[in-house]
Amino acid sequence: MLPYLRDHYADPGRLHAEGLTTRVALEVAREQVAGLLGVRPREIVFTSGGTEAANTGVFGAVARAVDQSPERATHIVASAIEHSCVGDSIESVVAQRGGASSIVGCDAEGLIDPQEIASAIRPETALVALQLANHEVGSVQPVHEAVRAIRAAAKECGATPLILCDAASGVGHIPVDLAALDVDLAIISAHKFGGPKGAGAMFVRRGLRIPPLMLGGAQERARRAGLEDVAAMVGFGVAAQQVATNLENESAANFAQTDLIEKYCNGIEGVTRVGPLDPARRLPHVLCITINDVEAEPVLLALDARGIAVHSGSACSSEVLEPSPVLLAMGAEADRSLRVSVGWSTTLADAAAFGPALEAVLRDLRQLRR
Repeated sequence: MLPYLRDHYADPGRLHAEGLTTRVALEVAREQVAGLLGVRPREIVFTSGGTEAANTGVFGAVARAVDQSPERATHIVASAIEHSCVGDSIESVVAQRGGASSIVGCDAEGLIDPQEIASAIRPETALVALQLANHEVGSVQPVHEAVRAIRAAAKECGATPLILCDAASGVGHIPVDLAALDVDLAIISAHKFGGPKGAGAMFVRRGLRIPPLMLGGAQERARRAGLEDVAAMVGFGVAAQQVATNLENESAANFAQTDLIEKYCNGIEGVTRVGPLDPARRLPHVLCITINDVEAEPVLLALDARGIAVHSGSACSSEVLEPSPVLLAMGAEADRSLRVSVGWSTTLADAAAFGPALEAVLRDLRQLRR
């Protein structure tokens, strides 16, 4: 990335030599990201991150539906475990434009039922939001089955919804072929697999046009206005290329790490895993646990003091005032949950250190109550 911060900083939309240098770098990055996702480079729209992609997809899909049928109220279907950037966008667009949304629940492992999603389709359904993999408990959704059920239900009732897939937590950790998934729109975020923060992309199926969220320029083939962050996109592309060539090894390493953590946690009193038990139904790098008698915040802080960084679905341990809607939908106790995640820089020694540290922290906290 450094040369595109220090030396090659020209606008990639210009025709002079400096601009063409950055344009080439940008398009190479687009090819690298597209290669990871199994799609055409022209189907990739660079954004400032997954949140912008989510907002663009939700607002764009509804605006497209309104343009096609101004007299028809719009309807959105989504699962209860979508990321807040999707869920909040849906709430906002419904409040602004009217219409309605149907929120479909999940089972205790955080998995959706494809038929339940499909049964919520109405003639006026403009969008179905379908998460690929959950960011908190790691559940990998049956997207292939769900898309087939959605397409069949939509055809039966005369609906033409777009399918938006939040693939941010899955890309870079499990194989993702967006073309094979048959979705219309998808969300990707670079930092989820070691790329730079503030870099993301939206997949837009070939031939589909939705109104842009960002206005004021013709960048990204008039699909997203604003000067592209070339250095960030170069980093995004390199991360995509590296993970594409090493995905199987990284996935296996992450599974070994989370399996080791889970094995140790199984021996600690009061600690239970939350999420799918079947490895084929979960992400390799995410492990969510609950502790039956100790709240998450003091555990999180005590682990941090020992050099271990984790996250919690508890409201007091996050930036929001409400506990995790994902864990609430699953029937789990958000205020007693910890999300433990590993990544490309995590070692097996790091994973091995977690269990004894958690056990010691819980022992100390439990003694304080006596």
